[in-house]
Amino acid sequence: MRLNELADNQGSTKSRTRIGRGIGSGKGKTGGRGVKGQKSRSGVSVNGFRGEQTNLIQQMPKRGFNNPFAKKFNAVRLDRIQSAIDAGRLDAKGVVDVTALVGAGVIRRAKDGVRLIAGGEFTAKKVTFKVDHASKGALAAVEAAGGKVDLPAAE
Repeated sequence: MRLNELADNQGSTKSRTRIGRGIGSGKGKTGGRGVKGQKSRSGVSVNGFRGEQTNLIQQMPKRGFNNPFAKKFNAVRLDRIQSAIDAGRLDAKGVVDVTALVGAGVIRRAKDGVRLIAGGEFTAKKVTFKVDHASKGALAAVEAAGGKVDLPAAE
């Protein structure tokens, strides 16, 4: 087999119909678009339009509120941090903060801060965390292991 002998399987591809080339071609005049009107023109998008009725998306009830000032935190479980320490990617003797977690690959990118969440076993000794928020279970687990969590002062 040579490169010039490569071909698709028989019937797997269909050639494009060349439309709009005279009435005798069978695909001329209106070019398969019917006649007149908005949809026969090019560049038309009428998705959601329901002809003299309110669009469905406008009829659906709206609920909730999107707070533009809400902070988005990286939620990190303690067992993820423990596995990074065990693998040697995270230094337990230093301060564990956002930049250390990004460098260790525990979180992909820093958002508005880090939220520590209890989950799994945490056995690392004397680890100091500098995070924006920590759950009660995470605080208890870190302090039980002999570490401490530095939280920013409540405003």
